[in-house]
Amino acid sequence: MTVLARTIEATRRYGDVLALDRVTLDIRAGELVGLLGPNGAGKSTLINLFVGLRRPTSGTVELLGGSPQDPAMRRGIGMTPQETGLPESLRVSEIVDVVSAHFPERADKGELLARFGLGDLARRQVGGLSGGQKRRLAVALAFAGKPRLVFLDEPTTGLDVEARRALWDGIRSFHEDGGTVLLTSHYLEEIEALAQRVVVVGHGQVLADDTVRAVREIVGVRRVSLVADDLPELPGVLGTERADGRISLVTTDPDRLVVELVRSGTPFSGLEIRPTTLEEAFLAITSKETAHV
Repeated sequence: MTVLARTIEATRRYGDVLALDRVTLDIRAGELVGLLGPNGAGKSTLINLFVGLRRPTSGTVELLGGSPQDPAMRRGIGMTPQETGLPESLRVSEIVDVVSAHFPERADKGELLARFGLGDLARRQVGGLSGGQKRRLAVALAFAGKPRLVFLDEPTTGLDVEARRALWDGIRSFHEDGGTVLLTSHYLEEIEALAQRVVVVGHGQVLADDTVRAVREIVGVRRVSLVADDLPELPGVLGTERADGRISLVTTDPDRLVVELVRSGTPFSGLEIRPTTLEEAFLAITSKETAHV
């Protein structure tokens, strides 16, 4: 598939801080890629390199076959950063007009607003919108210029469940029409719901790059769930939760854990072992990386 954006051994420093460390990554046409990582992992820095807001300290960044610094290349993309400021006195429809005017092609305003649940707010001043409505507008604006590639940095931060799912539908619609999306999120269920490919970053490096299912399998993490009054210290446990009378253990070696549990003589019942969620896999990847560092 055609590569729309690419970094090759890209490093970015802010003084003594190493934000990205020799990252090589391709974003191909038609993909919906989820970028995961804790705060400070380098997610926003990576997006800023792709869209030309920052230059790499070393290495190469390509956008739509050219340089991210070239305005002609940037007219083929859309972006919603983590924080946006919009003129309070302008109406929603006027904001869309202003942004659309920067692009050679424009999305149909009515369709765009409807796609993101803003159709009834076209004549509302931005200052009269709720925080969630402003965020939906900020995301909608990323699609105003009929982009080939959209970068969304924490697009649903601050939204309630209903608004978040409405935004998901808008993103999916763009992707189903052939668009390409790279999005970051702290909501791991969001990545599971939307993304076909998951890139996990930590300490400025790519820790995993594969499908959601493959990322789980890479770390080999399983959830062991059982009923017990208390448990001894067991090997290979990455995390423990108690809920509804059950104890859940996240582990990379469920067989060894169960063997040691039986050997300990601890009474238990209702033993279940299942694959992890993406969140559990993510925690395992990042905890392994932290231990390695």
